[in-house]
Amino acid sequence: MDLTKMIGFGVAGNFAGHLEQAGEASDFVNVKVKDAIQPKAIFPFYVPHIENSFLNVFPISHHQIQFPAGADNLQIEPEVCLICDVVYDSQIVKDLIPREFAAFNDCSIRRPGARKISEKKNWGSSSKGMSSQRIALDKFAEGGELDCYHIASFLRRNGECYPYGLDSPTVEYSYFHETLLNWVIDKMNHQQDEGPAEDIAAILKVAEYPQQVIISIGATRYTPFGEQNFLQPGDESIVVVYDARRYNAEQIRQMANAGKFTGEEMSLLRQLVVAD
Repeated sequence: MDLTKMIGFGVAGNFAGHLEQAGEASDFVNVKVKDAIQPKAIFPFYVPHIENSFLNVFPISHHQIQFPAGADNLQIEPEVCLICDVVYDSQIVKDLIPREFAAFNDCSIRRPGARKISEKKNWGSSSKGMSSQRIALDKFAEGGELDCYHIASFLRRNGECYPYGLDSPTVEYSYFHETLLNWVIDKMNHQQDEGPAEDIAAILKVAEYPQQVIISIGATRYTPFGEQNFLQPGDESIVVVYDARRYNAEQIRQMANAGKFTGEEMSLLRQLVVAD
């Protein structure tokens, strides 16, 4: 499976409270939504075949984050990503078929006043993270295996380990299952270049209608430490998506404290932050 041939999209505002903690809620004040919990937009973080754009650099790494020169407010964004097949009909997206899920770090530079969401999301290679431990989906619907998983994240610094995001069940996503897929399909076909959002149909055309897509479905809320502390070179970012039937939050925290994760039924992403 060649990830560089897939297009990458993220979902903004799919976990209650995250945008407010990240200081980004004001970016979306003029975005119209049908209900209060609806996500705000989708955004590109990687677009194959696009020319003369930062989005043509494949940003995903399994093991490191490249700390950009001059950055001082880089944050982990712990989430689940889906790898989906894309079904087209006359260049219209008709269906998304989820195949796998994994732990994902939609790492972001907090750039006040950035014109588009994507401007915070890709500053070169190793600016994103996805676990190499991808887990096959039995189904992406109520009662599926993914419903039993939680998302946890940690920052290891100078031998100490700090919970960075709140341990969160996947079912706490505002939009999930068919509701999320239907909403993403609609955005892929109809989202316009307005405010912080971009014309996704035009981007799909430039990308030559990729057959697969990576969708990061939204970052969890931060702990007080995560909200107030930004990444530095030498840190280690950890995002783990784990089966809560097999492990509890304290067991996962103990593994993070020890720097050693053992067992199955988890997708683990560990990235060392390295200076440019």
